[in-house]
Amino acid sequence: MKLLRKPKPNPNQLSLQLDLFAPEPEQAGSPASPSVIPAAELGPALPSPTVQPPLIVTPAPVVHAAPLPPPVIAAPPVPDNTLVPPPAGRPADGKRRIQLGEHTLDYALLRSKRRTIGFLVSDEGLRVTAPKWVTIAEIENAVREKQRWILAKLNERRERSARRLQPQMQWRDGATLPYLGHDITLRIRAGQRSGVQLDEETRELNVSLPADASEQQLKDRVQGWLQARAEELFGKRLIIYAEKLGVTYRSYALSSATTQWGSCTADGRIRLNWRLMHFALPLIDYVIAHELAHLREMNHGPQFWATVQSIFPEFELAKKALRDSAPETLPIF
Repeated sequence: MKLLRKPKPNPNQLSLQLDLFAPEPEQAGSPASPSVIPAAELGPALPSPTVQPPLIVTPAPVVHAAPLPPPVIAAPPVPDNTLVPPPAGRPADGKRRIQLGEHTLDYALLRSKRRTIGFLVSDEGLRVTAPKWVTIAEIENAVREKQRWILAKLNERRERSARRLQPQMQWRDGATLPYLGHDITLRIRAGQRSGVQLDEETRELNVSLPADASEQQLKDRVQGWLQARAEELFGKRLIIYAEKLGVTYRSYALSSATTQWGSCTADGRIRLNWRLMHFALPLIDYVIAHELAHLREMNHGPQFWATVQSIFPEFELAKKALRDSAPETLPIF
């Protein structure tokens, strides 16, 4: 099986895509008056790259479709006095400090020609953008009104940073690999005839390789197996959800994109990232429902999300789980 590698982008492809690894900065806004209005998130997705000639899949009727199990995803933490520890000493140059109850928060203030007060949470912390004529008192009142949102987003950023510090997977006999939401154990079998076999009882992935095989050989063998399983599973789930929505897609293919989980072109060509196989089935189903919904709504407006919800009611939980997944938590092939 030909392994999918990181492709070159195709500037001629018109599509909508679901962002993959790079989590965008969190943003909210408020007018200069005390009321606060959330704004859209940042970070437009990049064009979906061309990976390989699409695998043409002809949808067939589904006889039995098992009910979708609800995803088990932890709810976002509620801020308390342990989430944002008080900064020590004086605030850094160019930053201001505000007391939010038991929290001491440093933030950067940027004056601009905009007519509203905006909040941006990134890896660098909180940045507040405000018109030149708005007073500091009005700015800090707006910060206090949005403090729950601000503290929650800062906590999410801290958790992402902690995940990046986790040790990477070691490619060797006995290593664990995330597969469909659970860990499986890699076993190198020098005397095994078949290439790769998963033992469902022991949760071991038996890989036929010589005892002196290199790490890259093991990676390639496992990647080929994952892509074959992805091609089979995605095809089945696409048929199920296309039937639920009453739409027909032209074709689908696997993708190795580094910035999207999936994409859908205006003429019905769908691409799905094979690395979704690391996640539980409900998250895979969400991405499939997301891309199929673009066959009804080629946008991300309210009607689009209503379409997604009509066939995948738990989409909000799955959407957050994928957004919180950092690339550093997945194996490197």
